[in-house]
Amino acid sequence: MSEATKMLKGGSFLLSMPDPEQVFTPEDLSEEQRMIAGTAREFSEKVRARLHEIEQDKPFHSRPLLQELGELGLLGLEIPEKYGGMGLDKVTATVAVEEYSRAGAFAITIGAHTGIGTLPIVYFGTPEQKAKYLPKLATGEWVAAYALTEPNAGSDALGARTTARLSEDGKYWILNGTKQWITNAGFADVFVVYAKVDGEKFSAFIVERSFPGVSIGPEEKKMGLHASSTCSLILEDAKVPVENLLGEIGKGHHIAFNILNIGRWKLGAGAVGSAKLVLSIAAEYAKTRNQFGKPIAELRAIQQKLADMAVRTYVTESMGYRTAGLLESALEGLDPDAPGSEVAKRLEEYAMECSIMKVFGSEAFDFVADEGVQIHGGYGFMDEYEVSTAYRDSRINRIFEGTNEINRLLIPGTLVRRAMKGQLPIMQALAGLQGELMELTPFEESDEPLAQEVFMIDRAKKVFLMLAGLGVQKFQMALEKEQELLLGVADIAIEIYAMESAVLRALKAIRAGRPGLKPEMARVYCQEAFERIATIARTLLPAVEEDGDTLRTQLSMLKRLTRYTPTNTIALKRQIAARVLEKGDYVC
Repeated sequence: MSEATKMLKGGSFLLSMPDPEQVFTPEDLSEEQRMIAGTAREFSEKVRARLHEIEQDKPFHSRPLLQELGELGLLGLEIPEKYGGMGLDKVTATVAVEEYSRAGAFAITIGAHTGIGTLPIVYFGTPEQKAKYLPKLATGEWVAAYALTEPNAGSDALGARTTARLSEDGKYWILNGTKQWITNAGFADVFVVYAKVDGEKFSAFIVERSFPGVSIGPEEKKMGLHASSTCSLILEDAKVPVENLLGEIGKGHHIAFNILNIGRWKLGAGAVGSAKLVLSIAAEYAKTRNQFGKPIAELRAIQQKLADMAVRTYVTESMGYRTAGLLESALEGLDPDAPGSEVAKRLEEYAMECSIMKVFGSEAFDFVADEGVQIHGGYGFMDEYEVSTAYRDSRINRIFEGTNEINRLLIPGTLVRRAMKGQLPIMQALAGLQGELMELTPFEESDEPLAQEVFMIDRAKKVFLMLAGLGVQKFQMALEKEQELLLGVADIAIEIYAMESAVLRALKAIRAGRPGLKPEMARVYCQEAFERIATIARTLLPAVEEDGDTLRTQLSMLKRLTRYTPTNTIALKRQIAARVLEKGDYVC
């Protein structure tokens, strides 16, 4: 990573736009990273061809497949070499996660093992714990799972009722409780379990399946993800050796929330691969399905759908690799045995971007899967068509890793905390905003590429600051209760990150002389996102400004902020759709 990239602070995208060279894009992938992506795709396509078989007998198939992936070295991408892994970067992990998604629900099996199951030990384990568990997890000899959710503790993770008490001889932690909806539980060997020491201190433990008092419930019958195992983990006076405490007593939330940050980013990265696959399936179907005497691919309505699917995929991909670059810049140079407190500090830097990636990625894939079914018509509703499986599987992503509503609330919450700690100059930006709003000038035509889109992004940031400032001014300490306002402000922040990621990637490609369709996709997305931002702001302003005359003034200011000259997005989408149909796949 460049020195320039290291200077970027979490949340700083809301205040200024970095130079395109500071942002990592898929075009920056090294040859080694592309080779790893190819290996992951080859494996995933083989699994994809056997998904129905795997769905019928998950435990029988999953372990051998994970071991095969381990033999390829892909289970240990993020495990330090010192402990039997490859010790590679977050960008490499991103390309692997994207390709795993082609394996359907089995990608969840891989992700739970390599991500939230293994990384708590990688980042927060003692050298002894790492030496004991990581080599076996890297080869697939052992399978990992993550046990946080409980019947009465979902989004409210700290409301967990599972308890841990020290045995009288001081040799064991005695755990009691039930963990629910645990991915890989049907065949996992190692669980990262969260429990409250003495019923109060939220802590983490490494629990082996073979420990006394540990049992597994039956497989859950799920709407989707039929190729992954989901069971309960039951702890009845489970005896866990004292050396299996993970991290410090009472500091389990540092592990849980920071590992979830990584899980959120990875979920968004996986959505990219899933969206690409569905887009290619839909494009090929459209070219072969004849109605009214011609392929439906020739219908403008179908072309518009394909273009919209491609644009959402491009934007998600741009955000995902940008976020991967940020995370890698935070973790670069980290000692394999660095203390957990240092790891937590580094991971927390981009918590907001991880939440944004999770929300946007899951909803983008939902959109693509839904349109994929629609293009297939009645056949899309039939179980034997792959697009129907994608549609069922996509729904959980908006619930996994913290619901999208929780993640939306985390975005402004994180921003406020960073501002109060002086980590981000939000208060200074708010103080200078009024003067900026009084001196607004309209967009001036420019020969610079994507000049109007850059202008829109700047204006969108001013809208964000205007609403955030008014909200803080009116509600002050009671702001956290105004969830409708917080959700709306979060949506604007998400759109800003999406717009900016799309534009920065396009500008970087233009500089390199390989723009492809990136400028067209960025223009389409920015115009539509800018409209959504204006609508959200018009809805929120009356909630933060009740005085009629002042409200009219604020609405007039908003109108000036969101004024722009519309682009012919219909023509741009026709151009995008033509290229997608020509290739029969995602293209940018």
